[in-house]
Amino acid sequence: MTSFRACAAVAFVTVALGCTAVAAPALAAQAGTAARTQAASGWLARQMVDGSHFVTVYDKVTYPDQGETIDAIFAFAATKTANDYGARAIGWLEEPAVLSNYIGSGTESYAGATAKVALAAEVRGINPAKFGKVNLVARLAKLLTKSGRYSDHSAFGDFSNAFSQSLAIIMLSRDGGAPAKAVRFLISSECKNGGFPLNFAQKTCLSDTDSTAMDVQALLASGQRAAALRGLSWLASVQKSDGGLDAAGGTLPNANTTGLAGEAFAAAGWDRQAALAAKFLSSLQRGCSAPSAQRGALEYDSTGFAESTAIDATAQGILGLADISLAKLSAHGSSNGAPRLACAS
Repeated sequence: MTSFRACAAVAFVTVALGCTAVAAPALAAQAGTAARTQAASGWLARQMVDGSHFVTVYDKVTYPDQGETIDAIFAFAATKTANDYGARAIGWLEEPAVLSNYIGSGTESYAGATAKVALAAEVRGINPAKFGKVNLVARLAKLLTKSGRYSDHSAFGDFSNAFSQSLAIIMLSRDGGAPAKAVRFLISSECKNGGFPLNFAQKTCLSDTDSTAMDVQALLASGQRAAALRGLSWLASVQKSDGGLDAAGGTLPNANTTGLAGEAFAAAGWDRQAALAAKFLSSLQRGCSAPSAQRGALEYDSTGFAESTAIDATAQGILGLADISLAKLSAHGSSNGAPRLACAS
């Protein structure tokens, strides 16, 4: 699957970071709720380490997972819940060691990660030009090439892609406007069928569902509706009758891809397609018949619940259920606490 986490991160880090307590509001009581999207947000919040972040394990070593943590910040804002968890999460991301490990330090600088954490700051009502001790907007500007592509500065290579470009455009569109050449570059990557690829400058242009969904949001945010509609038309053409969408090369519709596509449909006002996506996502949510520890979570696909994929599936699936674009996402007015699905027992 293609996720925010996979596309914004560049490589596994080589040093595991310790987790420091962050000053934030105390965690509120976890009340019952009948709202399925809020219950999904509540389940997601309860999975966080120390109520503030996520980690990933690679080769038996635990690493901080900034990308997945940001996905949760987006999900909390989309459902207007778990504000205390969101506050803790953004505070954790502002820690110098956590931030530099994600966006790069020294000569290393990663476009997708920089854009994503800057967008998270905006969603939380923080100026991305004053995030911790880093001006994320100025840092991102240095990664804009003459072609209009946002590219990594890294000894490991350039891993920037459609997610990097679209996240940068969305974030900057919220902050005064994205550079015209960055938007033109994104439009120029369009495949003949109207979709958009994950990777740029490939011999064969292969439309990617996740990337197209993200690019559509970026194009809408930057006022390029004609190009966005071509991408939406392609997305609609690959949407299944049950409302779900496959990842590129996939064989089953999944929550991650459908969540992003549903959010793109909603951003453009394509209500029928957005409603179909939401219906599919609802079919993957664990209800009252599931074990209490799973209630509210979304399965990745119809094969059933798996702990290894549930956090990403829930975070990205929520975006398709909440029907609000990244360009308009805000944590303002959110309530505290991690709501639970209202069940008889």
